[in-house]
Amino acid sequence: MVTYCGRVLDDDPVFKALADPIRRLLLDVLFEREGRSLGELEGAVNEHVEMTRFGVAKHLRLLEQAGLVVTRKHGRTKLHYLNPVPIQQIHRRWIGKYTERAGIASVLLGMKETIERTASEQPDASDQPDRPNRSDPEPKDEQ
Repeated sequence: MVTYCGRVLDDDPVFKALADPIRRLLLDVLFEREGRSLGELEGAVNEHVEMTRFGVAKHLRLLEQAGLVVTRKHGRTKLHYLNPVPIQQIHRRWIGKYTERAGIASVLLGMKETIERTASEQPDASDQPDRPNRSDPEPKDEQ
């Protein structure tokens, strides 16, 4: 934790938690449907990458320490729920202020996405039949 001008910045655990693709996957799975057991989350992770129950539990523990996941006991089962508040705080503090000021960035991002989409829809040049170049001189008939 770092203190600047008397203000404690404790965003590091959230950024650390969000830095890992497995933890982001777990958050996406909880976003789709909350209240999942460790076994359900292990199954969801194993659809993408092979990981042990212990490995998934370790990632969940880090998400819980960052405040991104909360748990509730339901009988003998521990259910996991997404807590979006820390992500919203990060958005307000680090993302929102930059995107508000940079309206042009939104326009440029839209242009980039349009160009990429158009480029992916264009047939590959190697698939096109050879066409004569209009600047090439016409062949003359020899008589």
